[in-house]
Amino acid sequence: MARSSTGFVTALTAGALAVVGFLAYQASASAPADLGSPKSSSSSSSSSASPKKKADPKALPAQSGKGERVVYALDADRVWLVGAGGKVQRTYEVTPGTVDPAPGKYTVNSRSGAIPGTDGTPVEHVVRFASANGVVIGFSAAVDGSTPEPDPTKQTGGIRESRADGNAMWEFATFGRLVVVVP
Repeated sequence: MARSSTGFVTALTAGALAVVGFLAYQASASAPADLGSPKSSSSSSSSSASPKKKADPKALPAQSGKGERVVYALDADRVWLVGAGGKVQRTYEVTPGTVDPAPGKYTVNSRSGAIPGTDGTPVEHVVRFASANGVVIGFSAAVDGSTPEPDPTKQTGGIRESRADGNAMWEFATFGRLVVVVP
């Protein structure tokens, strides 16, 4: 009787192996051809995976404070006029002078309608908020509308804006208005 049990178990094992082998063959026949193969660098650029998004250069810096304020980003050479509720009313690029203010919080402490700039250019709508190395720093617009790169041999604190942007700054940045300078 032991002999017939051994034959029966052997037959069942052989049958099970045949079924498993058949199922494995079917699975491999329906699998994609590139399954398990490493991805090449050229196929990764055309894959459906989204590339890393670059930060929007016009987006208000996250650590720029709260409330109504002027935000000036040194590295981006950009200004944001932030109104009630933290809503950006206007953003624009500027041309900085040769002397930058240190990052921090300031307030508008002086304004002038029209004067000569530190580089001798007639400017209007001057909004001053800081000083560094004995140089007064503020936003202004050249009367002729120019925004040239400053002379690197002179210490200038004028942050030049277009005339339209200078008008907007003049209306927005009254005495005591917060100015936040970020890196």
